This record gives sequence, C-alpha cells and structure tokens, in this order.
Amino acid sequence: RYRGLTLVLTFLCYTSYHLSRKPISIVKSQLHPNCSALGPNPHNDSNSSTWCSWAPFDGDNYKELFGALDNAFLVAYAIGMFISGIFGERLPLRYYLSGGMVLSGLFTALFGLGYFWDIHVLWYFIVVQVCNGLVQTTGWPSVVACIGNWFGKGKRGLIMGIWNSHTSVGNILGSLIAGVWVSSAWGLSFIVPSIIITTMGIICFFFLVEYPEDVGCSPPLHHDAGGVTSSEKDPEAVTSNEGPLRVSSQSSVDCSNSPEEPTEEPEAISFLGALRIPGVVEFSLCLLFAKLVSYTFLYWLPLYIVNVAHFGAKEAGDLSTLFDVGGILGGIFAGLISDYTGGRATTCCVMLVVAAPMLFLYNHIGQNGIGTSIAMLIVCGALVNGPYALITTAVSADLGTHESLKGNAKALSTVTAIIDGTGSIGAALGPLLAGLISPTGWNNVFYMLIAADVLACLLLARVVVKEVRGWCGCIARKRGSSVQLTESVLDGK
Repeated sequence: RYRGLTLVLTFLCYTSYHLSRKPISIVKSQLHPNCSALGPNPHNDSNSSTWCSWAPFDGDNYKELFGALDNAFLVAYAIGMFISGIFGERLPLRYYLSGGMVLSGLFTALFGLGYFWDIHVLWYFIVVQVCNGLVQTTGWPSVVACIGNWFGKGKRGLIMGIWNSHTSVGNILGSLIAGVWVSSAWGLSFIVPSIIITTMGIICFFFLVEYPEDVGCSPPLHHDAGGVTSSEKDPEAVTSNEGPLRVSSQSSVDCSNSPEEPTEEPEAISFLGALRIPGVVEFSLCLLFAKLVSYTFLYWLPLYIVNVAHFGAKEAGDLSTLFDVGGILGGIFAGLISDYTGGRATTCCVMLVVAAPMLFLYNHIGQNGIGTSIAMLIVCGALVNGPYALITTAVSADLGTHESLKGNAKALSTVTAIIDGTGSIGAALGPLLAGLISPTGWNNVFYMLIAADVLACLLLARVVVKEVRGWCGCIARKRGSSVQLTESVLDGK
C-alpha cells in the first residue's frame, strides 16, 4: 500500500510540475498573433499587423524574445539542478518537495497576473521565469529519490517507464488547460495550473512517505543478496535471463507492525564522488543533447504548427499533445526493452538513430495532411522522448544505487541532479538556438535537432560497446557450456 501510494503521489506531483511549465508554449502564439487576419485596428483604423499583440512581444524580434523567455527559465533550471540534488540529500524530501511546489505555483501565477495587471515590460516576465526555474529544480531529484527508495532494480525500467509518463501527461493536461483560455484571457492559462501545483504540494506535505523505514518496512534490495555479479559491477553490463525476475522477487518491501531499530545514518555522497560512478558522465552528456531536442519541441512545436500548417492557437496546442502521447509510448517501450535485454545504453542508441530520419521526414511531409501529421507526431514523440525518459528514470536510479555505493541511499538525489542538470543545459540551449535559427527557416531548426540526436548517440558509443561485448561473452559461455555437456554425454556413452 505504501509503495502504491508513493508511486501515485510522486506521479501526480511531477505531472503538476510539467503542467505548470507547458502554458508558455501555448500562449506564445497569442502574445504575437497575426492581427491582420482579425481586420483593421478598431481603435485607430490602422492596418498594422501587430495591433493585437502583447507588448513587448509585438516587434519583429518576437521570436528572439520568446527564446530569451524560455532560456531564462531553462538556464536557471540547469544551474539550480546541480545545487538542488545536494540539498535534496540533506533535507527532508517531503518538506523540500512540497515547499518547491508551493513556490512554483506562486511564480506561475505571477506570470499570468501580468495579463490582469497589464504589465508590458520584458524584465518582469524574465525575472518570474528565472525564479520559477530555480524552484522547479526541487521536483525531479526528490521524486526519483523517493521511487528509488521504495523500488528495487528488478523490472525498474518498465515500472519507471510507465511512471515517467507523468512528464507527457503533464504536458498534455497543461496544453489542454492553457488552450481553454488562451484566446480569451491568457492569464488564466497560468493561474489555473498554479492552483493545481500548489494544491498537490499541500497533499504531498501530508501524505508522502520518504523511506520504507519510516513506516516500519524493510528497504528493497538493489543488488543480488547472494553476492555481486558481473552485471552489477557495472550498470552497462548485461543482465542474465533470470536476473530481473530473481531480483524482482527480492525487491518487494516487507512491512512489520513495529518500526525497525534506528541505524546510523550514512553520509551523503559528494558531487565528485557521484561523478566517479561508472556511466554517470556518459549518460549525462547523452541526455544533454537528447533533452535539447525534447525541449525544443516542448517550447516551439505549437508555434511551428501555427506557422507551417496555419492552424489556430488552440488547434495547434491540441495537436502538439500528440507528441507527448508518443512520448508516453516511447518511455514504456524503452523501459520494457531495456529490462528484457539489460542494455539501457543500446536501447537509447537505437531509438536515437531511428529518430534522426524521422525528424527529417516530419519536417518535409508531416504537414501534408492531418492523418500524416498525427502519425508523424506520435512516432517522433516516441523516438525523441523514449531515451530521455529512460535516462532520467531507470538509468538514474540504477546509477544512484550502484554497487560501488555499498547500499548508501544518500546518492540518489545527487546522481539524478547531475544527470538531469547536465541534460537541462541542453534543454536551455535548444529553445534558445531555435529562437535564433527559426528566422532563417524552420528547415535549419530541424537540421540542428537531427545533429543533436546524432551526437547524443555517439556519446553513448563506449557504453554500447561494453554492453555488446557482455552479450557476446554471455553467448560464448552458453555455447561453451553446451559443448561441454555434449562431450560429457558422448564420453559417458
């Protein structure tokens, strides 16, 4: 019951985080719409095409300003993430998470209040975005640490792949909620999500259980109790066919009526100590480019659909949710395959390789018809967000409970923060580059995204080679065993 509660509660918490981030991408097209389609200016009979735009986004440089707005949030998020993991290991997760959610609600609401207060100065929106970016870093390290504390390694990829759909669910709900008021009173597109995340923060404060030991339950086993196998010495090593099932049976949480005896609290891992865990650097750099692609779609896809397919703001926002639907399917698929094969890096690499030509096709034929557009958005969403979801969940939890840590649970937040913080640098660069490149044509934006996908794949090459060698060694050992068995049978005859 406690594990189920933790799973559901952390899912809803992070859904509300993404729900509060999404409105800005929907509202962009309303801050600078095509006013000429609405007719002449009713106030002074001017034919200006920007009379209905929201200053200061009514100039020809509005794309650059939108890029700066996104970048203010994402740069603050990237910087804050590296610090957030350190705090997350040393503060009660329940207080840290719920406090961050309430503050996120506050700053999200302040952005929307700019509409009702009739604010037209850029610095106000930039400052609100920076503050929101900093407080939103409390979310990811906290929820991954909670899940890692309650769930062992067995079937972690599938469980966390399903659980990670909160990212896409939050984006979808955020798009739909923001779309309701985007054309009438866009300030409500921010205020309603702010109320939701604040409410979830209060619920989290009262009901979240951080550790199994807090309620008299034994922690899950992150490694085989019988000793460290070769697959556990390195996160990239291959898991045997029976490994996941065996570990899964040992990863259940047993609860007793009385709390366990208090034990000495282990020291939280240092930043450099976390970097020395095998695989942390490679997956962090891969995520930098994978998240660059994902967040460029997150912030610019609705505007791209408006400009290229000529849909209205609400229709473009609704259509963009299909990318997140694909992301849900991609995350589950990546987790399932990586559990079955034991190859987290190989799964990511294959999906990234296939994603590159699919992005090219979407840009060239994705707007040929509504059916083609729907199919391409779902496929691209699955291939782009699948590796991103796998690295930020199952891989982060695997590395945060690595065998070299000797059972120290005080590393999950730091490792998660390092991986996601590095990825957030890419998340900041993607929308900024899109804002700078898009005036030269959307084709160039997609070429940039394809190049990022290829780089993400190349950075995992060393880890993929280790996994392939592990598989080859496993096959060779099985063949050797079969030969020995055949020889012994023949000798016996």
